[in-house]
Amino acid sequence: MNSLRSRLSLLFVLLLLLSASPSHSAATVLEGTVVKIADGDTITVLDSDRVQHIVRIAGIDAPEKGQAFGNASRKRLGELVAQKEVRVEFNKHDRWGRIVGKVWVRPPDCPTCDRTLDVGLAQVTTGMAWWYRKYAREQSPEDQGRYEFAEQEAKAKKVGLWQDKNPQPPWEFRAAKRYEGRN
Repeated sequence: MNSLRSRLSLLFVLLLLLSASPSHSAATVLEGTVVKIADGDTITVLDSDRVQHIVRIAGIDAPEKGQAFGNASRKRLGELVAQKEVRVEFNKHDRWGRIVGKVWVRPPDCPTCDRTLDVGLAQVTTGMAWWYRKYAREQSPEDQGRYEFAEQEAKAKKVGLWQDKNPQPPWEFRAAKRYEGRN
């Protein structure tokens, strides 16, 4: 019974993903081509005026370079968005001046579709990033539910970083590095 319930829940989430469309709230929109993948949650987008924008994908935190699954996360993000047209919806910049936004791209298996694939959610679903609960309040309740469910499913299936017995969240990895630097 639990297996059937899990499958139905997964089917429900997949249907939501397929029917999802970018929200049209008061967010600012950036459209352009991804020209660089810095890591599993940061990209550079070139707009139509040939201006580059560094974008931190909202709602996720991916493993850092030098951390387990850091390279795999960056590679997976590249497969999704490298040299592709994206739509970024955002309301803020972080303390480093990067845009923090929700990134949409055409699904890889549907080149004629609109940009309906939520890149952050895809990273969490494949176990290439954590849902960044610290910033959950900045997400819609629907996105909070989607991201939380995706992380639980990835963890239960032991995909991506969840293959490790005790994966270290990137925020803890960064804190440990800062601590090491002080000693």
